Amino acid sequence: MLILTDRLSLRELEQSDFRALSLILQDEDVMTAYEKTFSDEEVQVWLDKQLERCRKDGFGLWAVILKETGEMIGQCGLTLQEYNGADMLEIGYLFQKGILASRIRH
Repeated sequence: MLILTDRLSLRELEQSDFRALSLILQDEDVMTAYEKTFSDEEVQVWLDKQLERCRKDGFGLWAVILKETGEMIGQCGLTLQEYNGADMLEIGYLFQKGILASRIRH
């Protein structure tokens, strides 16, 4: 499945997204809420987890691609997060630092 807007396409994450995902998960500013950046190994674990969630749950975080360049600029989607002992549906997202202001503005 592919979701298209005027400027973006959203698709399920793929193993080939590792490098672009690393730019996001290894940026200190982007990862402030996580209170740490990820190593290459942790990025791979994160990616594997997202791929498994899509297979198991039928939804998860998807790659956000800038149509103009084909560049993956972030990830967004639905995830299950544990809260007070129960799984709760959450909208999650992470984008490259400054990407929305610098590349999507028109």
